Amino acid sequence: MFSSPVIPRLQLSGISKRYPGCLANDRIDLSIAPGEIHALLGENGAGKSTLMKIIYGVTQPDSGEIRWQGEPLKMRDPAMARRLGVGMVFQHFSLFETLTVAENIALAMGTDAGTPKQLEPKIREVSQRYGMALEPGRLVHSLSIGERQRVEIVRCLMQDIKLLILDEPTSVLTPQEADELFVTLRRLAAEGCSILFISHKLGEVRALCQSATVLRGGKVSGHCIPAECSDLQLARLMVGDAEGMESSYPKADGGLPRLRVDDLSWHNADPFGCTLSQIRLEVRSGEIVGIAGVAGNGQDELLALLSGETRLSRNERERISLDTQPIADLYPDARRKLGKR
Repeated sequence: MFSSPVIPRLQLSGISKRYPGCLANDRIDLSIAPGEIHALLGENGAGKSTLMKIIYGVTQPDSGEIRWQGEPLKMRDPAMARRLGVGMVFQHFSLFETLTVAENIALAMGTDAGTPKQLEPKIREVSQRYGMALEPGRLVHSLSIGERQRVEIVRCLMQDIKLLILDEPTSVLTPQEADELFVTLRRLAAEGCSILFISHKLGEVRALCQSATVLRGGKVSGHCIPAECSDLQLARLMVGDAEGMESSYPKADGGLPRLRVDDLSWHNADPFGCTLSQIRLEVRSGEIVGIAGVAGNGQDELLALLSGETRLSRNERERISLDTQPIADLYPDARRKLGKR
């Protein structure tokens, strides 16, 4: 007995798109099976964004064919894409910060889906089911970047999702948040949802994606199984000659202390914010110092205190100093005059 071949969820054949002075897509072929996590790779300007917009109905191709579950069609607009079960999360979120999670999702889904209040139970159910818990009543401006991305993804999952397109989804996430996202994506794929994953992070692509299409200069430069390729092999498909791309740089030893944070504590009145406790930090001249942590653990609050957006009282001014001069009570313009950028 021979099993019948699996019909691709999405199949592109000979897709081309020309703009004045630029052939963005040149006879692109791409096929995604049901339940497959497929990577679309290429350096900036390779044609990835144009191709995604064609799939989602934002842009119309000049030539070529789109087949959806074996049937040819013309993807007229994003509304048609959503009705078919195609969802897309853009790299730059399209959320209204002064509205709640439920209000943003209701706006995206349209009046037929129900009011924000009516959608709240389903938002809780869907977000918890996929390990992306959200509180529907929270205002978007109080959410971390990772939580805002959850809103965009949950919005897509509220429909009968068959293909989820993710544009650079981990570019704004910490490694821990990226790991949590991958758990969700693998669960979606196991349930039959196809995922088109666009990323420059080759290690993530090799760990997550079962197959990949690589674009270079608007053309397909190759198809591969990422797990069977090294980062250097993938890079060669993306840019051609990849020699010299792997380099190591010695770490510089810092000079005299430039910025000092001494036992800094600060109470955040925002119930969704983070309170700082006994932060100690020193940055020496010539150093590059990183501040790491899962989003929502005090990074924004610390940077506000360092920049002067948030100030301490005069009797705590020595908690932050620049070139030994206390600055914790100064406004941003006064700090800039002292050389702080």
